Amino acid sequence: MDKNKACEWCEEKTAHPHQTNVYWELPDGSRAIQIAKVPGLCCSHCGMEYQEESIINEIEDQLMLIDTRLIDKVISYKDLMDLPRLLKKNYFRF
Repeated sequence: MDKNKACEWCEEKTAHPHQTNVYWELPDGSRAIQIAKVPGLCCSHCGMEYQEESIINEIEDQLMLIDTRLIDKVISYKDLMDLPRLLKKNYFRF
């Protein structure tokens, strides 16, 4: 089974699953954090590394729904997603 997807940048079917570190500004703008081991894609044709929109939305929603004071300068994606939510869903996403 072929695991490669079409790259969102060059459109070649050479994007494969990849984990990377990303930097994110907290919703209140107070600081940026590093999120480690974030699922994403890496294209072996153009070299672009990126996260799909669904992962971006998951991170954005989680950061809106948790107490961001609990986050240190670096947190893994899994640990971020495991933090308890203050609300059940992001009511600001339309």
